[in-house]
Amino acid sequence: MLSADFVIATAIGYVCLLFVLAYFGDRRARANPRSWLNSPAVYTLSISVYCTSWTFYGAVGNAARSGLEFLTIYLGPTLVFVGWYFLLRRLVRISHLHRITSVADLLSSRFGKSSRLGVLVTCIAVVGIAPYIALQLKAVTSSIQAIAGSSEFGQGSLAGIDDVGLAFGVAAGMALFTILFGTRHVDAKEQHHGVVAAIAFEAVVKLAALVAVGVFVVFIGGGFEAIFSRATEQGIVVDTTSSFDSRWITTLVLSIAAIVCLPRQFQVTVVENSDENHLRVAGWAFPAYMMLMSVFILPIAIYGLTVMPQGANPDMFALTLPLAAGQNGLALFAFIGGFSSATSMIILESIALSIMVSNHIIMPLVLRFSTAPQGGEGQGVSRLLLTARRLSIVLILSLGFFYFFFTRDSDALAPIGLISFTAIAQFFPALLAAIFWRDASLKAVSAAILAGFVIWAWCCFLPSFQSVSPAVSQLLTSGPWGLSWLRPEAMFGLTGWDPLAHAAFWSLSANVVILTLGSLLTTPSALERIQAQAFVDVFRRGTPQQNFVRGSATANDLFFVAERVLGERRAAALFEVEARESGVDPAVLDPTPEFIGRLERELAGSIGAASAHVMLSKVVAGGDVSLEEMMQMADETQHAIEYSQQLERTSAELRLTARKLEEANAQLRELDSQKDEFLSQVSHEVRTPMTSIRSFSEILLEPGELDQSQRQRFVSTIHQESLRLTKLLDEILDLSALERGERNWQSAPVDAEAALDRALLVCDALLRQKGMRVEHGKRAPLTMVEGDADRLCQVFINLISNAVKYNNGSDPVVRITSALRTGSYVVDIADNGPGIAKSDGKLIFEKFWRGVSGGGDQGGAGLGLAISRQIVARMNGTLELVPGPLSGACFRVRLPVVGRA
Repeated sequence: MLSADFVIATAIGYVCLLFVLAYFGDRRARANPRSWLNSPAVYTLSISVYCTSWTFYGAVGNAARSGLEFLTIYLGPTLVFVGWYFLLRRLVRISHLHRITSVADLLSSRFGKSSRLGVLVTCIAVVGIAPYIALQLKAVTSSIQAIAGSSEFGQGSLAGIDDVGLAFGVAAGMALFTILFGTRHVDAKEQHHGVVAAIAFEAVVKLAALVAVGVFVVFIGGGFEAIFSRATEQGIVVDTTSSFDSRWITTLVLSIAAIVCLPRQFQVTVVENSDENHLRVAGWAFPAYMMLMSVFILPIAIYGLTVMPQGANPDMFALTLPLAAGQNGLALFAFIGGFSSATSMIILESIALSIMVSNHIIMPLVLRFSTAPQGGEGQGVSRLLLTARRLSIVLILSLGFFYFFFTRDSDALAPIGLISFTAIAQFFPALLAAIFWRDASLKAVSAAILAGFVIWAWCCFLPSFQSVSPAVSQLLTSGPWGLSWLRPEAMFGLTGWDPLAHAAFWSLSANVVILTLGSLLTTPSALERIQAQAFVDVFRRGTPQQNFVRGSATANDLFFVAERVLGERRAAALFEVEARESGVDPAVLDPTPEFIGRLERELAGSIGAASAHVMLSKVVAGGDVSLEEMMQMADETQHAIEYSQQLERTSAELRLTARKLEEANAQLRELDSQKDEFLSQVSHEVRTPMTSIRSFSEILLEPGELDQSQRQRFVSTIHQESLRLTKLLDEILDLSALERGERNWQSAPVDAEAALDRALLVCDALLRQKGMRVEHGKRAPLTMVEGDADRLCQVFINLISNAVKYNNGSDPVVRITSALRTGSYVVDIADNGPGIAKSDGKLIFEKFWRGVSGGGDQGGAGLGLAISRQIVARMNGTLELVPGPLSGACFRVRLPVVGRA
């Protein structure tokens, strides 16, 4: 055992070291704002103030008593920092823009800058945190008793001092440290770099101490497996029967709410944040810190249950195990680690709560009972605020001490902390509604938080005094006035539940239901709607809009108010910057609504949003336009903007429609031109045979001396021209029907090679007549394509007959090849005729085109290729002019293969 004097002296020396760190950290941060004190690492370590003596000592005790339940306290914050980055970033952005100083300031500012809501949240926070501070005092006194030993306790400098006196001394010391370094500046929004540096140092100390104890336990226990094996042999097993039950889920939910809503967590995570990007590092570094803190919890608990005597306090295993092994140095290091956990929580929690008390209780009272805010001497408000915060720190620690005094006989640390978690969780629904729900109203939020707090006080806070009050014990047994259905731990007959789950269920259920229904049934005020828009749309709107209109306030009036709160130097600098930006002398500065809004945000950083609004409202009075009138004008402007936007959208639609009409008109003109050209071509084609028929008919009708042979020749010519005319009309009708899709045929698998052979057979007489040779190149095997056999044969006949008709060479040749290429049936029909010029390549498939170089007019109508291309297209194939193996033209037919015969 260590002597009590030595332990106390070590603790005092450690506190002095924190003094030095805080002092030099504050000076360095002021001399160099970009120093390492503003780094993501320090920011992350300061967030670890979440790990108090509850997690240092209480987690071990909780693991020894309830198995894996202790993990929920680590899992909740891990889920928030890993998966809820969007929530934390939104809170930080709102805090920076509106100069939010606390969770009470956030809710008050969002819901119409309500002073009453700020008072309600502050009072609940102060009462709800009292058990948490008492837990720290109990942990410190218990750890001193454990490390000094009961035989030494009360000796030396502790002679005549019991645990109550020791707790009082610790509370007084923490109050002194917090007052000296936590209330040096009136601007609550200003970061406390010195204190944060000390908190970060304490985070490293407590982590190193717990890990050192864990490594030591694993070493002397022979490793993780040996520790658990020995425990199993002695009948000690980890209790996993209660994992994932209602209490497990409740503590997980409460820890999620606590990491966001606890005043100290809001202070370090949101208020002390100087750069949003620090959240990215904290998103993985803080969960890693939590994992290191928890990795040795279970081995320490199991090993302690195995080797420590029956009845030993498991909360103190981190101290008693090294002492039992004779490792006094390690035990002292563990004591300093636990002491760090407690002091960091008490210091930062006291700072956060004192700011809430001064801004939301003291300052509104001063404004309410001060008839002339302009009176008094300069900086009076600053001194008043500092005094109020220092007294608040004393009050907060006193409440924690009194709660410790009445409940010091409690055996475990963890249940005390969960009482505070349940109280603070009442803010969580309102906080989510504040930043995500535009229609949430002040009345609904106030009623929801108050109802949740009352139920928490009845079901959770009151039962914690059962051991010291017979009346409370009787109340838990029989209920008030004998009404058993109102028993705090069995409300409305709900029995068999864990008391914590029971209290959290009723308080949070009532909270959420009242908040939801109340917001749906009530209408937010004009100022609430303005603030709701600024908070919910924080990433779209940027700098918040001002809530004041130009009134009777002069620059001197506003400067006097600013001087009293911010001090002469800051107030003068603020007004000089505004005058310089306006291009006027500070003496003749005319305060604009934008400047008044900026001044309000600066004041809010010191006295809170609600108090700043009330204070400026007293000065900026007598304006010609009220807030309601301004809101009405804003609504009318918004309607005009929406109407203008609607007209703009309609105009855009009309412009789009007009452009489409222009395009359609151009297409119609193009089609009309094509129609005229087509009619012209048809008329020309029809006129030629009709002229011949009419001429020969007139000759035959004239009485003359025509012999029989001449008559026969003229009649034959008329007949041929009639056939030609009929063929021309048939081709025109056929092409027109194909283009309109009216020429249907029943598609079926067709033997393409058979169709090609059939075409060659039909053209055989024509080939012989022209003396034209046929070269048969490589042929494809029998291949099936989808289409009509007669139509496909018609295409081949047309291509072969064209090769014959337009070939005037001395040794005319037509070459036929077919093949299968990449799933297609390909036929090439080439000749050694004059060919087709490149310039005519694009016209070859046009209707009535017959301009073959050197080929002359062979009597065709110029529709064959156009019809053939339409037929092949209907078979999902292509017909194109390609370079061929001979000197003339080469046409290629490509059709998809559906199978082989």
